[in-house]
Amino acid sequence: MSTLSQQVAAVSPATGKPIAAINGGFYRRDKIYAGAARGLQVTEGEVLSAPNGGPCLWMHVGGGPHITNIVSQFQITWPDGKTTQCGLNEERLDDAVVLFTPAIGVSTHTAGGLELVLERQEGSKWLPLRIGRNLAAKVGAVHDGGNTPLTPDIMVLSLGPKIMTQFRSVKPGDVLRISSGSSPSLSVARNALAGGPILVHQGKQQKIRASLEDAYESSSMLERHPRTAIGWNKDWYFLVVVDGRQRDLSDGMTLEELAKFLVKLGCEEGLNLDGGGSSTLWFGGSVRNTPCDGYERPIANSLVVVQKEPRTSTQRTAPNEAAPKGKTSQQ
Repeated sequence: MSTLSQQVAAVSPATGKPIAAINGGFYRRDKIYAGAARGLQVTEGEVLSAPNGGPCLWMHVGGGPHITNIVSQFQITWPDGKTTQCGLNEERLDDAVVLFTPAIGVSTHTAGGLELVLERQEGSKWLPLRIGRNLAAKVGAVHDGGNTPLTPDIMVLSLGPKIMTQFRSVKPGDVLRISSGSSPSLSVARNALAGGPILVHQGKQQKIRASLEDAYESSSMLERHPRTAIGWNKDWYFLVVVDGRQRDLSDGMTLEELAKFLVKLGCEEGLNLDGGGSSTLWFGGSVRNTPCDGYERPIANSLVVVQKEPRTSTQRTAPNEAAPKGKTSQQ
């Protein structure tokens, strides 16, 4: 958790020079997993959280942006050949299985259950975890009670207390298979971020499916609030932030109004991102909007546009890949 300005400042010079940025997708704001993305997040090739079936913005390794609904196929294959679905770097419920990588912090932060310390199996790919991979992992140790420490070279598979008895036979030295797959496959994705709903597709405004009778997460789509969205057409990216909840400045927008605005700008595709107090626009060295909290809210992730130096003739370029002047990168 850090502010947009802090995330921009943390961009490595090797990535490029930050030009503009907006806050990113939805995330947990409280308790021990504050900052965990709600849905898929891939940063510079490393997958930090699993898809949840909703819309994701993802960037092709050598191409442009895409918006796709992504379904998780993350699973564990046990020594007896049985498979179990698993989550990634998220709160582990009592009847669930979650894989934790060093990206989550110094430990799993779990309570109770059974946890398997996983080490690299010789000859298998390993960390950082990539999406669309199949890995072999050797069980190095078995811990009861949760909150197992994490180090840069291990992962931990956490089994909830309601189901852990099913896996008591697993012992140190056993080899498990880890799949970080998705449908559709995102093995070529360099960066990805969950958002939603989709506001514009093929130049047409999309219907917002919500009711005032729904839970707040849904009904608030029909109310005016600060909003953040990304849109694009074949020529331009549009980073859009709308202020709101400020009587003397702006009421905000409904998602229908935001979708109409993206169409008016000329967007062929557009995706809603996190709004409210998170909505922040950074450009040319400073925040350019007025966040409704009166200050920059710490957020989990962001979208940063960086300018890269042109490639020289000695730098290799992949077949059919133009040397880019800039790219959109997720920080």
